Amino acid sequence: MDLTGFVRDVPDFPKAGIVFKDLTPLLLDASALERAVAEIGRYGSDRGADLVLAAEARGFVLGGAVAARIGAGFVPARKPGRLPWATASASYALEYGVDALEVHADALASGRRVLVHDDLVATGGTAAAMCELAEQAGAEVVGCAFVVELPALGGRERLAGHDVFSLMEL
Repeated sequence: MDLTGFVRDVPDFPKAGIVFKDLTPLLLDASALERAVAEIGRYGSDRGADLVLAAEARGFVLGGAVAARIGAGFVPARKPGRLPWATASASYALEYGVDALEVHADALASGRRVLVHDDLVATGGTAAAMCELAEQAGAEVVGCAFVVELPALGGRERLAGHDVFSLMEL
């Protein structure tokens, strides 16, 4: 099944000049959704991941499903101020601004094997921040998995030193 047909371009969102890659059509199709979860799950399982670390909010959609599929725990990386416990934080640049992610300070213990996941990798800033959070805690990032990769924006290069997997390049 070719999943590229399940990605919709939305021009000028969230601001002028950005072409947003909307995965809602993929999420609406049970077969496409199952395929995405299965393939990312297989990658995480093959890498021995015991935690899936996924970014708010779109990374959550598949991140929890992948974690459940491979028998791993799930770590939510959230926007600042959204987690109720002591947190660790990392800032990053987006293609259209600056943001930060937080995780519970006790979520990523030393020795854990972490699969970093988001729906899409563009410049790599979000994924690099998640890698930083995991590595600061002493966890090992065993791979970075995405549904969509936008190679022209250099995200893979920003994640140099980490294994990168994507279901499709657009």
